[in-house]
Amino acid sequence: MGNRGMEDLIPLVNKMQDAFSAIGQNSQLDLPQIAVVGGQSAGKSSVLENFVGKDFLPRGSGIVTRRPLVLQLINCPTEYAEFLHCKGKKFTDFDEVRGEIEAETDRITGQNKGISPVPINLRVYSPHVLNLTLVDLPGMTKVPVGDQPADIEQQIRDMLYQFVTKDNCLLLAVSPANSDLANSDALKIAKEVDPQGQRTIGVITKLDLMDEGTDAREILENKLLPLRRGYIGVVNRSQKDIDGKKDITAAMAAERKFFLTHPGYRHLAERMGTPYLQKTLNQQLTNHIRDTLPGLRAKLQSQLLSIEKEVEEYKNFRPDDPSRKTKALLQMVQQFSVDFEKRIEGSGDQIDTAELSGGARINRIFHERFPFELVKMEFNEKELRKEISYAIKNIHGISHV
Repeated sequence: MGNRGMEDLIPLVNKMQDAFSAIGQNSQLDLPQIAVVGGQSAGKSSVLENFVGKDFLPRGSGIVTRRPLVLQLINCPTEYAEFLHCKGKKFTDFDEVRGEIEAETDRITGQNKGISPVPINLRVYSPHVLNLTLVDLPGMTKVPVGDQPADIEQQIRDMLYQFVTKDNCLLLAVSPANSDLANSDALKIAKEVDPQGQRTIGVITKLDLMDEGTDAREILENKLLPLRRGYIGVVNRSQKDIDGKKDITAAMAAERKFFLTHPGYRHLAERMGTPYLQKTLNQQLTNHIRDTLPGLRAKLQSQLLSIEKEVEEYKNFRPDDPSRKTKALLQMVQQFSVDFEKRIEGSGDQIDTAELSGGARINRIFHERFPFELVKMEFNEKELRKEISYAIKNIHGISHV
C-alpha cells in the first residue's frame, strides 16, 4: 500500500468514529485510537491546545472534561472547526468552539457536573495540524466538588476503562513533572491496563516548574519507568501566560529554547517539545491503524454476517414489508464493508485527499440514514432477534389470510 493510502488511514478511522458515535456503538468496536489520560491538573488541555495553536477547551477548577471529546485534527489550508452534533456549521471563532463544548456537555450531563460516556466529536481543520485523532477523557479526581455525585471518582474510572482496556487503544499518559511521577494518575492507570508498557506513550508536562536543581532526565531517557514507546517532554504556557493571552507561537519558541538551553535536556532536545510530540503521534497512530485494520475488518465482517443471517429470511417479500428497513440497513453495511476493503487494500479508485469521494457516500449513509434507522430500534442483539422473529411471524400471518 503506497504512502498515499497511509495518509488516508486516519481520516478513514475518523469516519468510523463518527459513525459509531452516532449509533452509540463506540464501546462495542475496538477502534484504533489514542486516548488521553491524566490527573486533573496534569496539563492535558494545554497539550491539545498547543497542537491546534488555539485556546478552545473549557478551563476552570473541578472536572472540566465531563464527556469524552473525540478531537479529529485534519491538515487543511483553511482553519475552522465543526461538530458532529451541529452538522454544516463552521466555527472560525475558537471561543465559540469552547462555548459549544460547554453547552453540549451540559445538554447531556446536566448542570450538576455529572459525567457521561457519550462522546462529543469535534473536527479541527488547520494548516498547523497533522492528521491526528485523540480522545480526551475526564481527568481523574479524588474528591467530589459541589453537588457532584459522591462516587464521581468511580464513575470517571469506569468511563476511562471503557476506552483504555481495549487492546487497540493507545494511551497518551500525561503526567506533570512537578509532582512525584511514581504516583502519577496517568502512569498508574497505564500500569494497570498496559502492564507491559506496549501501548502507552508518556508525556511529561510542567518541566519548567520543577524545583531548582532537580530534573526529569531519568524518566525522559526512559530509564526510570520504561515504556516501549518512551516519553516526550513538553513545556506548556503557564496559567499567567494563558490569562495574559500569550500566543501559542511565542509559547512554542519558548519551549524550544527551554530544551536547547537546559543542561539536563539539551542532549534530548531533538525529541522533546510539542511539534515533535505531534509528529510522533501522527506516525504512531498511522502505523497502529495499519496494524490493527486486518483484525478490525474481520470483526466488522463477522458482525455483518450475523446481521445477514437474520435478514436472509426477509429476502423475497413484497416491497411494502417491514423487512424493507432491515434490508436497507444491510445494504448500507455491505456498501460500507466494500468501501472499507477498498480503502484498506488501496484497491479501487485512487483516493482523493482534497475531497470526500467514496468516503462521502459512507458518511452520508452513516450520518443520515444509519442513525435514523438505528435510533428507532435499540441495537441490542436479543431485542433485534425478538423483533425479527415477530416480524417474520406477522408476515407469515398476513400471507396465510
